[in-house]
Amino acid sequence: MLQGKKIILGVCGSIASYKTANLIRLFAKAGAEVQVLMTKDATEFITPLTLATLSKRPVLVDYFKADTGEWNNHVDLGLWADLFLIAPASANTLAKMATGVCDNLLLATYLSAKCPVYFAPAMDLDMWKHPATQQNIEQLQKFGNKLIKPAFGELASGLVGEGRMAEPEEIVAFLDGELKKKLPLNGKKALVTAGPTFEAIDPVRFIGNHSSGKMGFAIAEKLNQLGAEVTLISGPSAMQLNSKQISRIDVVSADQMLEEVNRYFPKADITVMSAAVADYKPASAASEKIKKKEAEFSIQLIKTTDILAGLGAQKKSGQVLIGFALETENEREHAIQKLKNKNLDFIVLNSLKDEGAGFKGDQNKITIIDKNLTTETFDLKPKTEVAADICQKIINLVS
Repeated sequence: MLQGKKIILGVCGSIASYKTANLIRLFAKAGAEVQVLMTKDATEFITPLTLATLSKRPVLVDYFKADTGEWNNHVDLGLWADLFLIAPASANTLAKMATGVCDNLLLATYLSAKCPVYFAPAMDLDMWKHPATQQNIEQLQKFGNKLIKPAFGELASGLVGEGRMAEPEEIVAFLDGELKKKLPLNGKKALVTAGPTFEAIDPVRFIGNHSSGKMGFAIAEKLNQLGAEVTLISGPSAMQLNSKQISRIDVVSADQMLEEVNRYFPKADITVMSAAVADYKPASAASEKIKKKEAEFSIQLIKTTDILAGLGAQKKSGQVLIGFALETENEREHAIQKLKNKNLDFIVLNSLKDEGAGFKGDQNKITIIDKNLTTETFDLKPKTEVAADICQKIINLVS
């Protein structure tokens, strides 16, 4: 959730400021951009050079740059940030924030910030428990600022109790969770299928299709970005996921995909069946490689189980079920028939007649038809953007 976010990290005078080095490293690892602001007292505990090296940006302490007189514009900083984290937040800075005191660059930027503000206090036990501190924290929360509670443990004074700044990993997890709460599909479970299935003829050969899995993988990634907890069931595919938060299950055959889909579908709020599942499979697969002997060779084929129809039959109220239709003729008629017969909320139609769309490529051109037969046709575009269009339709349904 922190990828691409612009974060202002305010560092106050506290022994806990040594933790900010690791905090910046974790932000960078998550793909965030960090601008560090420090109070003068904070520079006595950890050097600006250390934090500038880790953040790859100059650390700002004063209103003006001493050598040039150039202004460090607190207003621009407040507008630049996606979130403002003050960690460690000392008792002194908390008091100033609560009363509007503005005597350094960090506080001036805080008062100018348009983004969410989070603060992670760090102080000794008695300072933390003092009624003035608790009153200031209460006031800051009334302002809409978010508290990241200090931990219980040994303090710099030797006392044991509350007051330790939360560990960097805990802070990152807290922020990640807060950002996720604001996403439209937060709390939803999504199931996505992708890729082809391979139906074995013998240990060497199979019946398959040209599906690469690109469309399904793009949908899984986008659903995850929108806050859903995603399970991706993929047939044989060379595609790799960018998000480590997506649970991937690899299968080969239609029967294996059926088994896994049935396992996860009952708890899924959203199911997107974009896999190109084989319609037929050999009645039996040879245990050894079939040798080329006869001039003619035939294989008896039997139907595979219609996974999508089975899901439509067991779909409960509140579950969203989406299917795909790849057609070569009478596209709309066949798609509508599939939409109705399989009890879908909407179907995504694409045609092999559309140049640049379809299997293997990075682009697709789709038409979405919902159960009211409302139709929306989209231009040819990258599959990542197609996934966004499909997910927006899902958001509309869920909301």
